[in-house]
Amino acid sequence: MIESWRWFGPLDKISLPEITQTGASGIVTALHDIPYGEVWPVEAIAARQKMIADIGLLDWMVVESLPIHERIKRGEGDLSPLFATYRQSMANLATCGITTICYNFMPLLDWTRTTLNAPVQGGGTALRFDRQDMAVFEIFMLERIDAEADYTPDIIDAAKRHFDQMQPHDKDHLLASIMAGLPGAYDRYSISQLRDELVKYKDIDHASLRANYSRFLHEVIPTAAELGMRLCVHPDDPPRDILGLPRIVSTHADIAWILDEVDDMANGLTLCSGSLGANPDNDVPQIAAAFAERIHFAHLRNVSIDDDGSFQEAAHLDGDVDMVALVKILMAEEQRRWQNGRADHEIVFRPDHGHELLSDIGRGTHPGYPLIGRMRGLAELRGIVRALAHGQKD
Repeated sequence: MIESWRWFGPLDKISLPEITQTGASGIVTALHDIPYGEVWPVEAIAARQKMIADIGLLDWMVVESLPIHERIKRGEGDLSPLFATYRQSMANLATCGITTICYNFMPLLDWTRTTLNAPVQGGGTALRFDRQDMAVFEIFMLERIDAEADYTPDIIDAAKRHFDQMQPHDKDHLLASIMAGLPGAYDRYSISQLRDELVKYKDIDHASLRANYSRFLHEVIPTAAELGMRLCVHPDDPPRDILGLPRIVSTHADIAWILDEVDDMANGLTLCSGSLGANPDNDVPQIAAAFAERIHFAHLRNVSIDDDGSFQEAAHLDGDVDMVALVKILMAEEQRRWQNGRADHEIVFRPDHGHELLSDIGRGTHPGYPLIGRMRGLAELRGIVRALAHGQKD
């Protein structure tokens, strides 16, 4: 397995020389400064690629992500120019030798958390999604119509009591936490802006979003196949409807539909153990085994789930996902690919998210992407890989 590290480009508080000290050799990044829907020029791709290569020991291996414009997700207007732009950016990446693209089809928001600094036993902080805090936001701050239907009476009552005690800075903090999951889009929504954006999705349900996703796949996967590229969809995070927006990449059945819709190796999966693991009905190792052949990239992290559906980022070897079993499945798939003569038999993975620990605290890195916490996670995952590889030799 190939160790990689997500880097947010020149604005990242973690430098490339620091990343070399983690032991990772692959860089996962994107041209975050280019607005959604615009072509990624070869010159810009090559310049970023050179910036990474000049450090030594590092190689840009995965794009995360080449964003999909919201109009494509809504199926709004003449989309031909947007699809043409996406295909051109793919071609430009392929020209530079970058052939794996991680993307998501989550409407409007990326990953969503309500707290960015939940305390961790022994010190440090973690990302957390709390159902009560989300109810506070949806029902009493955003005042979303019909939001109460998504929560139990107990949660609504507790949310109301909490909301009544909140100060303006508490509300600002909750909004900022929920908006923090947009690492590739530096603009954040205010409450009024978010309401306006949600209106644009008022007629989009699961069926229509799936139809729009199907169109995207049919528009871009044939080009990816011609270019020798691998596109790999990232699961929804959390894997459930949120803010009244449908989510369609959340379950085993969802993934099966996606991979069958355009049955080509270019149409693949980013196996994110934390995103899928936040749904207690998802058996993540079983999902990995079922779709192993189409896993082109992996995000490895863990979560601990509460009875009410809340969850918190756990240490990589703790939580509710059996990480050892999962890595064993990925390594068995690598072995199968190697035996079948695939040149790209190794699976690129990265330690996803991490607790803020030690000197991480106060450094101001992207939420969920500290240095020490992720390096701890990478070291733990590296230990699993080495131990399992030793067992394979025996």
